[in-house]
Amino acid sequence: MTDQPGVLPYREPGAPPPPEPAGGAALRDALLDSRQRWRDLVTLAADIAFETDASGRLLFVAPDPALGWPSATLLGQTGELLLADPEVGGFNPFRPEAAARRRRAWLRRPDGSTVCAAFSVVPLLDGEGRVVGARGVGQDVTEQDVREAEAAALLRRGELMDHILWRMRKEVLAPRMMHAVLESLGQATSSEGLAVLDRLGNGCEPVILHAYGRPAPSVLPVAVTLLACCAGDPATGAAYDGKLVMVCPTETRFGEEAALVLWRPAESRAWDTAVVRVVLEHEAIQREMARQARTDPLTGLLNRRAFMEEMTRRFDRLEREELPGALLFVDLDNFKALNDARGHEAGDEALRIAAQVLRGCIRPTDLAARLGGDEFALWLDGAEEFGAAERAEQIRVMGPAALAHLSVPGAAPLTMSIGVAARWPGRGEDAETLLQRADAAMYAVKRTGRGHWHVARPEAAR
Repeated sequence: MTDQPGVLPYREPGAPPPPEPAGGAALRDALLDSRQRWRDLVTLAADIAFETDASGRLLFVAPDPALGWPSATLLGQTGELLLADPEVGGFNPFRPEAAARRRRAWLRRPDGSTVCAAFSVVPLLDGEGRVVGARGVGQDVTEQDVREAEAAALLRRGELMDHILWRMRKEVLAPRMMHAVLESLGQATSSEGLAVLDRLGNGCEPVILHAYGRPAPSVLPVAVTLLACCAGDPATGAAYDGKLVMVCPTETRFGEEAALVLWRPAESRAWDTAVVRVVLEHEAIQREMARQARTDPLTGLLNRRAFMEEMTRRFDRLEREELPGALLFVDLDNFKALNDARGHEAGDEALRIAAQVLRGCIRPTDLAARLGGDEFALWLDGAEEFGAAERAEQIRVMGPAALAHLSVPGAAPLTMSIGVAARWPGRGEDAETLLQRADAAMYAVKRTGRGHWHVARPEAAR
């Protein structure tokens, strides 16, 4: 067997050394010197250097210790001892195979921690070209691997967000936008289904606002349980049918409590929650846009259009149930004098206070709106003239008291003139006609001194 220059002759551990050929001592000294020079070189440049035999046992390890392992502990052991997860079947740098350059493998340290190393490995051959071992070096690239993984994750997330935004731009209606967002996120996370929940609190179960994918009745109970104990952080659990469930609660920029629920088979890969908040923010933005389109920005009450639409929608139910309803048209008296004397900031404050008074005089099922300027309206479900008159009297008393500090000295105080019109089932009166009757009753109050209320005659409904 002819030795390769620079490569030690191979022999099994424990076997007696072969007889030295002529000049063998000089050759052996040269090879040992060559090996020492190689060892000194790689120790400076690598975190681990090694040689193995044909079965992958470690014959040489440097430096000492290497990655926290004393050389004496490793010598004679198979290189798999160092692999973080040898059963995964990834790259094994200690197995004599084809040459490798800068291939990565995860190793474990004696304390149980792991390190990612980039290996360059070459096979060792005997004189007849047979693989008798391997020689390699490895460098610790754990921090670099983490940075690259983070960069790759950001790139994937950026690509996903670009795709989601592209899908959103193709849609016009807000509900279809949310469907596009959930569809894209579901595909990116390999989820069977997703749902956006409105977390109501006060012991109430969350309400599903949007859903996408394959329904799973087993998911919602698990999601409710996880939301109750996850303290605001993403949490995972398993449903009784084996579905893997993840909930991601968040508080949106508008102060709303929301959550995204995802589910898929338990054997799927780990979840990536990076884009969850974006989806929830989109849902909150969608609802905020819809709310702003229907509300008065100064007072937060419904605007005229939303009020008329909602009142008309309720007419159908009241007709079926044969119930009345009542409209109150409220006008703020002497408002122009306040604006002229103290400016629009004082006028805005008066409007906000008036809105608070009106909110405090109705039930959650009733409607309150600012129709424009200093004109407001209330709709009372199921109320007739007498009930509406009682509410009008409450407003007549509470309004001036709340506005007294804004009244201009020497001028008439801020009061409220209120017109009341009741709508009865079976008469076919529409919202505009009802509003005109209430408006006429309010102007009757203006003509007779202001600061009180008047009920429109029922026969005027025809």
